[in-house]
Amino acid sequence: MRKEIIGYLGEDWSRVQNLIRASLSSDIELLNQTNDSILENGGKQLRPLLALLVARAVGGAVTEDCVRMAAASELLHNATLLHDDVADGSSVRRGRPTVMSLLGSRASVLLGDYWLVKAMDNILASSVSDSVMGLFSKTLSDLAVGEMLQLQKAVKGDTTESDYIRIIYSKTASLFETACTSSAISARASQEVVEAIRRYAVSLGIAFQIKDDILDYAGTQIGKPVGVDIREQKITLPLLGAFAASTEQEVQHAREMMREVENHPQFCEDLMEYVKQKGGIRYAETRLDEYVNEAIEALSVLEDSQAKEYLVLLAKYTANRNK
Repeated sequence: MRKEIIGYLGEDWSRVQNLIRASLSSDIELLNQTNDSILENGGKQLRPLLALLVARAVGGAVTEDCVRMAAASELLHNATLLHDDVADGSSVRRGRPTVMSLLGSRASVLLGDYWLVKAMDNILASSVSDSVMGLFSKTLSDLAVGEMLQLQKAVKGDTTESDYIRIIYSKTASLFETACTSSAISARASQEVVEAIRRYAVSLGIAFQIKDDILDYAGTQIGKPVGVDIREQKITLPLLGAFAASTEQEVQHAREMMREVENHPQFCEDLMEYVKQKGGIRYAETRLDEYVNEAIEALSVLEDSQAKEYLVLLAKYTANRNK
């Protein structure tokens, strides 16, 4: 479906890709080589894809400001990944060695800073910078808050469902929200439509992360091992769903295993089995469907169009993807 949407976006997609490359260009050979490698091995680029679809769905034409918002969202996303690789000590991303593993943590942080500045440059160069800068600023704050809250909860092992939703909103959905909302603003959408797009993006972003967390228990086809969240002491929705079907004693025992999993790796398999027995994955899938439906419902204020149809299909794809 991604290829189909890119074909539909046509020249507008090329405009975003060209702007990203132009934004990153420098006279430093190592910088250019590293940036080219990142771009050649990029991921789904879902955020700029959504931004362009939103622009078409709410305004019909993709303005230069919309292109800048799409590019800025991808630049910002990759900046956070470069920083995350250092924080997490990740040697591989998307099946390839990370910048950190090749050039060291210092280079990865500096490169992340470079991509972040280039994102800001595109926002400031737009005619709507006063209206959207606060959105991007809030997302950066959300990312930091989400990481710190997740770290705090991993140590204490006391994550609740409301904590979990706040964490995944901050770490994932906030940038979905900014990419889509800033694009709608750039397309001069009405306040009602901007708010509808914001609700769509938040629900979609939360659903997207819930699906990732389900795959960590149920398996994935991209070679990522299951149980990573448990080993990192992250209590996600499948485990919270298991808690909902458990006695207080069972919940406390499971939480204690999470706190001790670093010293007792065998607890990982025990917790995986506990989640399956208690229906935790089914619970998470039900909540996932609720957020997908909320995202689709938010689009009801938009007139029918091919772009709107693709936004709906992307929400449905989020629930059904296997990677």
